[in-house]
Formats: sequence, structure tokens, C-alpha cells
Amino acid sequence: MTKPAAIILFILVSVQLSAQNNTAAIKQNISAAADKIESQCIAWRRDFHQHPELGNHEFRTAKIVADYLKSLGLEVKEGVAKTGVVGILKGEAPGPCIALRADMDGLPITEKTNVPFASKERSTYNGQEVGVMHACGHDSHVAIMMSVAKILSDMKKNLKGTVKFIFQPAEEGPPEGEEGGAKLMIKEGVMDNPKVDVVFGLHIWSLSEVGKVYYKPGSFMASSDWFTIKVKGKGSHGANPWLGIDPIVVASQIINSLQTIVSRQSDLTKAPVVITIGKIDGGVRSNIIPDECTLYGTIRTLDPKMQTEVHEKIKRTAMNIAEASGATAEVTIDTKTLVTVNDPALVKKMIPSLESAAGKNNVDEIEWQTGAEDFSYYGTKAPAFFFFLGGMPKGMDPQKATPHHTAEFYIDESGFKTGIKAFCNLVFDYMNMK
Repeated sequence: MTKPAAIILFILVSVQLSAQNNTAAIKQNISAAADKIESQCIAWRRDFHQHPELGNHEFRTAKIVADYLKSLGLEVKEGVAKTGVVGILKGEAPGPCIALRADMDGLPITEKTNVPFASKERSTYNGQEVGVMHACGHDSHVAIMMSVAKILSDMKKNLKGTVKFIFQPAEEGPPEGEEGGAKLMIKEGVMDNPKVDVVFGLHIWSLSEVGKVYYKPGSFMASSDWFTIKVKGKGSHGANPWLGIDPIVVASQIINSLQTIVSRQSDLTKAPVVITIGKIDGGVRSNIIPDECTLYGTIRTLDPKMQTEVHEKIKRTAMNIAEASGATAEVTIDTKTLVTVNDPALVKKMIPSLESAAGKNNVDEIEWQTGAEDFSYYGTKAPAFFFFLGGMPKGMDPQKATPHHTAEFYIDESGFKTGIKAFCNLVFDYMNMK
């Protein structure tokens, strides 16, 4: 080797070692900062949990978030998609724009936990008085991302690019007759100015052990379609059903037949399909056959083509069964979310970031999930990566853990640090990729 070549090699090796040492130092700083802010993160979460707000009404939550981001020196936009907040943190060097998303809304559920910060809030949901509860962990998401904003703003000199913090309302859906959620945020330009190059999101998961992180490349979470089937028959006295056309009997036949779309008409080796009827509305009295009966349900699919096919099969099944009995059926299908798709190339690049945050043995790939997320819409505008963060107490039997969207929903807060570190690692590692 010539002397000039040896000098060049020495310089290259020195630069590489310096970069590795700098990365290691940043990761150590992130870990220490996560330890330091943990108690504040938990305090934020408990405050939000005690004061939940329904979609498009997250006024208190949004103000707390906006005021805090302003105190960190971020550029803050309020009132995005009604109550959303966007914070923009610009690093001291040029680079990509990375979006992080947290959802803020609670659910119309009356809490039944015994925690001292349990919600006692009441509100109105689609005309009904309801209890309000953070029964899906959105309070955790907000607290984690506020913590991330603090850490990254303190490390601003190390940022090569821009971080856009998206605090989103109405992930669970806006009130009837209103727009909301990720779809409206995108419509109002949240992925632009500056244009987002990549977007990351997490979801606390009560059914997996605290400290664990789970992901899946490609289709990860299902699309969510809500549908109604209005069966119109002919009313009669309950003692003389032959004088009418019983829409409740027709509706029951439709309910049973919808399940054959799943069990006999869908290629489940390709992707799962779920059809659920969650509400039946028909009749006012036990001895009166009504004129109408309406079914309300949801469809979950993980393949866009299968989604379209299932829609057509539901319409055909309902209308033909109704016709066979002399009734009619009107089918309405409303798409709430798309399939949540994790960009495979992005996932492959970023797995080491999650392993650094949680430990290599605590990060694992899982099968697709039939739950749905409106984070899916962000993935139509930029490469996206959405993952689960464990929130079940260590050693608990998953069969005994409380599911999401239930009055007993519970999260172990000791896993928040892992989520904080994961977001911070994703930001720094992506900014420093060649």
C-alpha cells in the first residue's frame, strides 16, 4: 500500500469510528433523558386520562400540548382539523422532514377501573349522554410524544433536518355529520410545508408485555368499513305474521348469511376478513311486527381487492335474501380507514432503531391485526412505519389482560420509556442514513 493510500484509509477509518462514537453518545443521551423525563411523562398521561375528551372536542388536551410545545421554542400550529396541534422543530443542519404522530381523543365509555386518576367525565355523543374514557391508550401516546419533543428540542444541535409533531384529534372517528381525524389533517396540509419525507407512529398495546415492541412489514392493520343494512318489510300483529313481511326474521337470515362470505366466499389464505354486526334496531313492542329493521356493522380486510369484493358480496347477500322474502334491503357502506401499510424497505432500515430502544430480544414481528387505525392515511402521502408498544404488566396471562375499548382497560406505565427512546432513535437514525 502506498503512503497516500494508507493516509486516506486512516482518515476514512477515523471518520467512521468518530461517527460510531457520536451515535453511541447520542443514544446514551437519549436513554438518560428518557429516564429523567419518565415521571413527568407519567404525570401527563394521568392528567389526560383523568380528563378525556371525545373526537373534535379535545380543547383542553390541545391547549396543554400547544402551550408546552411553545415553551420548547417550537413553531406551533393550532386548530388543525378542528382541534389538532402541529409542532415543528428545525435542526441546526439540513436534512429530511420526519413526522411523528400521536392521537388525542377518548371514547364514549364509562370507566370502571380503580386507579386514583380514573375518569369521571361525562359528555354527549351523537345525542346520547355518555361517560368518557381513554380506553385505547391515546393519553399515553400524547404524553410519550410530549416527552420526545422535550428531548429532541434539547438535542436540537444534533438534528439534521426537521421533526414535525402531529397531535391528531378524532382517530376514533368524528361526531356524526362532521369531518375529522387523519383524513382531515391531511386535507388541511399537515403533510406539507415542509413536505414530510417519512412518518412514524406507535400504539400502546394492552395485550402484549410491557417493554416489548411488535411490528409487521407491509399490510399490518385492517381497513375499517362501517355499514348499515335497512330491511323494509310490512308490519303486522305478532299473532298474525302471515299478514305482514317480518323484517326482523329477514334481518336474522342476513346476519347468518354474512358469515358465509367469510367462511365460504373469501380466500382466507390470502388475508383475513371479519364481518361483525354490532347493533340491531327494530321494533318497539313484543307483539308488533315492525315495518323496518336496521343492522349496523363493521368490515375488516387487509387487502384492497378483497375489500372491494366483500362490499359487493354484502350488498348481493342482503338484497337477494330480502327479495326472497318479499322485503327489500338498502345497503350503505362507509370507509373509515384504509389498510395500515408499513413500507417494507423503511421497516427493514429502522428495526435496529427499535432494537436499540427496547433490546434486540424484545423486538419481534407479528401477524397482521384486524384492528384498524386512521394512521393509514398518512401512509398514502409518505413512507410510513407504525408499531405496537407493550403495555401489559410483566408476567400477566394475555388472556386475562383487559382489551382496548373496554371499561376496565389498563396500561402499565413502566413501558413509556421504551416508546420515548424508540421515537428518538428513529428520528436520529433516519436523519443520519446515507
